[in-house]
Parts: sequence; C-alpha cells; structure tokens
Amino acid sequence: MHSFKFGGGLIAAALAAVTLAGSLPARAEYPEKPVEMTVLFGGTANTTAQLLAELMSRELGSPVVPVARTGGGGAIGYAHVQSTRPDGYNIVWNSNSINTTYHLGNLPFNYEEFAPIAQVSVEIPVLAVNVSTGWKSLDEMAKAVKEGGKKINVGISGKGSFTHLTSAALFDAMGIADQVNYVSYGDGKAPVELLAGRIDAAIQWPGQFLSYVQSGDLTVLGSTGAEPVSVLPDVKTAKSQGYDIDISMWRGLAAPKGTPDDVLAKLEAAAKAAAESDEFIAASKNIGFEPAFKSRAEFGEIIARDDKFYAELLGELGMTK
Repeated sequence: MHSFKFGGGLIAAALAAVTLAGSLPARAEYPEKPVEMTVLFGGTANTTAQLLAELMSRELGSPVVPVARTGGGGAIGYAHVQSTRPDGYNIVWNSNSINTTYHLGNLPFNYEEFAPIAQVSVEIPVLAVNVSTGWKSLDEMAKAVKEGGKKINVGISGKGSFTHLTSAALFDAMGIADQVNYVSYGDGKAPVELLAGRIDAAIQWPGQFLSYVQSGDLTVLGSTGAEPVSVLPDVKTAKSQGYDIDISMWRGLAAPKGTPDDVLAKLEAAAKAAAESDEFIAASKNIGFEPAFKSRAEFGEIIARDDKFYAELLGELGMTK
C-alpha cells in the first residue's frame, strides 16, 4: 500500500486557492448588458416598440435598445434574432407575421424556433373610405360595389401583408372579393391615398385614420376584431354587421429557442409591468392599440392557434408555398 504525504507548500497553496475561490464575486445576474429588441415594422409597431423598450429598461435596470430590421414582411428581423445566441440579449417585437411570413414561404423556419416572452398589445384593423363615398356601413359599400359593376382599388401594405389578408377575408365575406383590385403603398400612406382618390378603400390600424375621422375627411365602416376599437367606439365590428370575421393583430416579445427559463421570466415580468403601466395605457389611446398582456404560456398557445388559422386562410387564398 502506498502512502502519500503533502508538503507544507502544497497545503498552503490549496488553502489559498479555496480562500480565493470563496472571495470571487458571484456571476452577475441577467441582464449584465443592454438587451437588443429587433423591430420588424414601422408605423404604430415602431412607435409602440419605442415606448415598450423605455418602460422595460426601467424595470430591468439595463437598457432595452430598439433596432429596426424591416423587410420581407418581418423575415429579415426574424432571421437575425433566430441566428443569435439564446442568452436573452436579442429579442424580437413579434406579431402574427411569424405565422404569415412562414406560410407564405418567406421564412425557412416557423414560430417554434422562438420562445414566447409575453403578448403585450392587440391592434384591430379597420376599413376606411373617403367621406365623399357617402357609405356608412359595410352593407352600403357591398351594395354599391356590386351595383357599380366595376372593380374598386383597395390599398394594402404589400402582397401577403396582414392588411392584404384581412382585406381578402373581409371582402370575401362581403361577397365582393372578385371586384377588388389591390394596390400596394408604403407604410402609413393609407389616409393620403384615400384623400387623393387614388384608392377607394383601405384596411389599416385605427391610429392611422383617427385624426382624419375626427376632421370629417374619412369614414370608418367597420372593424375586424371580436370587440370594438376603443379609440373608435362608435364603429361596429364586421361580425355585428353580419359578416363572420374575427381577425386582429397581436404584438409581443419572443427570444431564440433555448433561452434560459429564468431569463424569460425576467423579461416577462418587465413586459408585464410595462404593459400594465399608466404610461403605456395612456399612450394606447393616442397611438390606437389595445394593451393586452398575456403570460408566455398563454402567448405560446395563441401563436400556435394562429399558425393553424393563417395556414388555412392563406391556403384558401392560394398564397401558400
């Protein structure tokens, strides 16, 4: 049997190592540096993202920095965030676009490549026309278009965009889908195009039309969500007008798949505090969205459910790839 003896120098070195380890500071808690929030779109999506980032920064004690990565219906931004390390320092301000962009064939991966953090808000599309049309309801518009015998020009953000899909679903329900010619315009241009008479109707977010409705230049004929829009409370939903449509845009936050659970929990808590703050609620009335916080578990269910819905809708429209 062999016996081993340690010299005094080795023992001293071992004790020094233990002492040093005990004196080392613990790993700093997340977040140790700024969190980058990829923003996929301009308009109200960007405006809301800027406010959300500011409010979340206060909660996290570290900056949340919005970075615009637009293009491809969200594909450019999603591809960037999906390729980053799942450490909580790259998140995306996402929407139903994760579903539509994938099923349109513009993304090689679907929502399952992301871990949901929280739903934050909902935007309900509304249909607006120039007040000169004299139309006051969806029925009046449908009747006029059918009797007119010619196609109308409808503005959309782009082929396959959320406004395009919502328009197609609504006009199909109204029975005038074959009398619609879609015209793409830049972000935020719907009111200008309507006032100039270059398009006959447009579906967009309430905030884009609000001031023009208040000035008496545009008329909003209906909204497509289950509930009325808070900033336009007198506008009836399509469903209440007899058309079976329930489409709204959720917005929230997601991180790359594999992001640690404790990091997701911190981001979720910060998003909740921001979404339920007086400042965020007050801003919603000016910007034109509905605060609608949902936990990451609930949000994950919503995304999965919507993925099936948009796969079916795009299939019916012949737009899947």
